[in-house]
Amino acid sequence: MRPQPLPAIAARRLTLAGRVQGVGFRPFVYRLAHRFGLTGWVKNATGRVEIHAEGPEAALHAFEQALITEAPALSQPRVLASAPAAAQAHTRFEVAPSSAGKADIHVPPDFFACDDCVRELNDPKDRRHRYPFINCTQCGPRYTLIEHLPYDRPNTTMAGFTLCPECQREYENPLDRRFHAEPVACPVCGPQLSYREAQAEIHDTPKAQAACVAALRAGKIVAVKGIGGYHLMCDARSDSAVARLRAKKPRPHKPLAVMFPWRGADGLDAVREVATPNDEQARLLRDPMRPIVLVPVRASNELSDQIAPGLKEVGCFLPYSPLHHLILDDFGGPLVATSGNISGEPVLTDNAEADARLGHVAEAFLHHDRPIARPADDPVYRVIAGTARPLRLGRGVAPLELVLPFKLAKPLLAVGGHMKNTVALAWGNRAVISPHIGDLDAPRSLSVFEQVIADLQQLYGVTARRVVCDVHPGYASTRFAKKLGLPLVSVLHHHAHASALAGEYPEIENWLVFTWDGVGFGEDGTLWGGEALFGKPGGWKRVASFRPFRLPGGEKAGREPWRSAAALCWEAGMEWRDCPENTTILRQAWDKRLNAPQTSAVGRLFDAAAAFTGLNYKSSFEGQGPMLLEASVNGEAEPVVLPLATDNNGVLRADWAPLLPALMDTNRTPSARAAMFQASLAQSLVEQARTLRETHGEFTVGLSGGVFQNRVLTERALALLAAAGFDTRLGQRIPCNDAGISYGQIIETASR
Repeated sequence: MRPQPLPAIAARRLTLAGRVQGVGFRPFVYRLAHRFGLTGWVKNATGRVEIHAEGPEAALHAFEQALITEAPALSQPRVLASAPAAAQAHTRFEVAPSSAGKADIHVPPDFFACDDCVRELNDPKDRRHRYPFINCTQCGPRYTLIEHLPYDRPNTTMAGFTLCPECQREYENPLDRRFHAEPVACPVCGPQLSYREAQAEIHDTPKAQAACVAALRAGKIVAVKGIGGYHLMCDARSDSAVARLRAKKPRPHKPLAVMFPWRGADGLDAVREVATPNDEQARLLRDPMRPIVLVPVRASNELSDQIAPGLKEVGCFLPYSPLHHLILDDFGGPLVATSGNISGEPVLTDNAEADARLGHVAEAFLHHDRPIARPADDPVYRVIAGTARPLRLGRGVAPLELVLPFKLAKPLLAVGGHMKNTVALAWGNRAVISPHIGDLDAPRSLSVFEQVIADLQQLYGVTARRVVCDVHPGYASTRFAKKLGLPLVSVLHHHAHASALAGEYPEIENWLVFTWDGVGFGEDGTLWGGEALFGKPGGWKRVASFRPFRLPGGEKAGREPWRSAAALCWEAGMEWRDCPENTTILRQAWDKRLNAPQTSAVGRLFDAAAAFTGLNYKSSFEGQGPMLLEASVNGEAEPVVLPLATDNNGVLRADWAPLLPALMDTNRTPSARAAMFQASLAQSLVEQARTLRETHGEFTVGLSGGVFQNRVLTERALALLAAAGFDTRLGQRIPCNDAGISYGQIIETASR
């Protein structure tokens, strides 16, 4: 019998882009090549993976398909190039050294602790048993430890930790899941914990971790260094611990996030003891990004009433780092885990700085010695109309990489707004949005803002050639942009809101976007915030709004909702008998238009409603009044009709005046008045859309701006719009609040 001829050997050269670094892609390729009997090599280039494979044609074809269909869960590969190549008679398949190349970089965010690592963490026989920095190619920190690319260990904050022989063997073995897991470490060679309380210090990882848990059990506040920065942690069931945390930070009313131990088959048993997550909230809690998710709390639960005073939801999340798993498991219950920062600033990352700046809050510190290259706070999500919506981008999801519906001629930097700041970098057909930075009022916020701008350009190998900012001259981001010396573009705040939403749905060409928020600089010099914009990015026209009124005290009105309520009464010629302040002097200034800018902001209408109902006269955090107003709603209510009229500029205006008698009617409960107010605004929105459809024809309705974080208002508006035959969109990847401004600035600028 004649021997069968061996299959002809062919060769193929492949280049893959997307998220292919820091996610175990090269060892996956290595194992796949061995499975198909191929020889050749795989290596990292700058932001890409290059492969040279040799073997039978059929095996090469199957290998190329499997590169995509069987890729690691955390990767997002795409084949950039695939072409025949000359065979080089390789005798084996190997992982070749990284090389530099053209920048097409994808920086992975920080990942949660995977199931395999958590199993090892809890296995007494494993050499990494209870080691709080366990990780592999499928989990662990990335963005917060990468200092340079390509993503190799010497270019990370792990460079100072020399691998022990056992870790080195794992790191060099392509068949091991820790092959080139750049943060790989163990108790022998990796980062260590230290604990400090008063003058006592512990420099032993197991003892430090045990001391931390003991302090938490004793009701103390502990600053714990995690992946992207510090948390301030305390017993979420202890009124005294939570009260001390609030008093010391100070954070008198703003809701606190709660981390729950992983318990039960799906990890959510501890959450379900105090809250009632629906299917989408449960899925989101377990998502690899491990976000904070707003979940309804049970009427009777073990959490301190001071966690989220006056609200019906609590920000819940699960442990996402090995250290968190250990602390929560040992503690055995829920812990407050709020950002370790001075309110409004980015989360702290440096040990010494945390000691100095959190010393007045924390009663103990759990540090570690792995440097954090840049902060990444926790992401926050809320389920609205059955879909997860981001409220804050952060660790696990950002840097958020997006494909643009166009191609830029020159790289563009967008510096965002002033509150809830993020920045965005765009080039070619790509955009990258930074994690949450914060409010740009403090020196540290500005320092991190500038660092993130520099880091994004350095990491992605892109230098901005133009910059875009908000038109508001007082924003710190605007002042920074003007100092860069680059060609500058200014974008209206609400145009950016509308364009951020439109950028998520590039297939839609005709929009009516309701941009409702606090206040933003308008093109007529007034403070907008209740606008409907018709058109598309690069061509927005203001077609609807609300009756304007003047804010007594200007910016103070945002912190003192009673001022907005008083102003509405003065504007309408009515008296507010229950006003909590003596307004004689303020009224005189308002009459003379001294420090009383004109606004159409729906956010300020919400503030006024919260004051009229007695829910909130003075705010200790942004959005406090509207959040309390939403939470007070217990059922449906009949709306009050808000008359519509077109002003001299052709803008359709809704008049809020008919709301005032109903809001001041103390014979109705605050809950009933709150429900009536939100139902009225939802109905007014739909009536504006109906009226504009008659003159402008068909369009898709969009909802953008911080007001649409309100689930009650938004879900009612969506239902009414659907009933009226409108196709309506709400953002799914970009926050509708000011955290989405930077992305909207990119879309708006490129579309002009």
